[in-house]
Amino acid sequence: MPVLVASDLDRTLIYSSAALALTMPDARAPRLLCVEVHEARPLSYMTETAAQLLTDLGDAAVFVPTTTRTRKQYQRINLPGPPPKYAICANGGHLLVDGATDHGWHAGVLSRLAEECVPLAEVREHLARSADPAWVRKHRVAEDLFAYLVVERELLPEDWVKELAVWAENRGWTVSLQGRKLYAVPKPLTKSAAVREVARRTGAELTLAAGDSLLDADLLLAADRGWRPGHGELADTGWTAPAISALPERGVLAGERIVREFLRAARGTPEWGQQP
Repeated sequence: MPVLVASDLDRTLIYSSAALALTMPDARAPRLLCVEVHEARPLSYMTETAAQLLTDLGDAAVFVPTTTRTRKQYQRINLPGPPPKYAICANGGHLLVDGATDHGWHAGVLSRLAEECVPLAEVREHLARSADPAWVRKHRVAEDLFAYLVVERELLPEDWVKELAVWAENRGWTVSLQGRKLYAVPKPLTKSAAVREVARRTGAELTLAAGDSLLDADLLLAADRGWRPGHGELADTGWTAPAISALPERGVLAGERIVREFLRAARGTPEWGQQP
């Protein structure tokens, strides 16, 4: 039976220059491969070693990029290895099959959102009314499914984020702060639901996953085994669960370690120090 590998992308497998965390001496820094260009500028990277491991993983498992990015943002990423047959975008709102949107899946998502949480318009109105222009740089809507703010993180009041989380919770939404982006996402809009659908279609009996943010918690909990890096919301809050490995590595080296763990588990190779 195939192994399914569902991984978050940003700050899990791929890293912006600001998120690389290259704390070693320059001469010992890993060689990097650019995997995303935006407006003619390099934007995201993996180590070259991680890129080779990901290529090998594509031959050993069903690799499913699983991201909160919109479809347009996802499609500018050029990952190494075989093109994934399945990809999950907009936090589970869109399932891509051979690069094309599965409209039946999306219609089902919209139906669940309409039944279980307040409309996006109400959330946008609250954000517009309560967020201070002193620390908000942009208001954005993704795929008409959820909203996010681009903020000046050092000016963002912690109390405001906590109050927003309570307000959202009572209306069927959740809040996640990732770098300079603060997301408001409907609770039924989950990566795990889309991953379960891919597992059903592929017949996968083993699911592996990785992620760094609170929006990835449901993905990790739905997997048979999962990994989180030493940075991000999950690490900052000390989040863990059975079958989840908290890695010590931070930055782009965490991405390399995650792909290595995926490949080892997909091949059934014992971890270091374990008996086969």
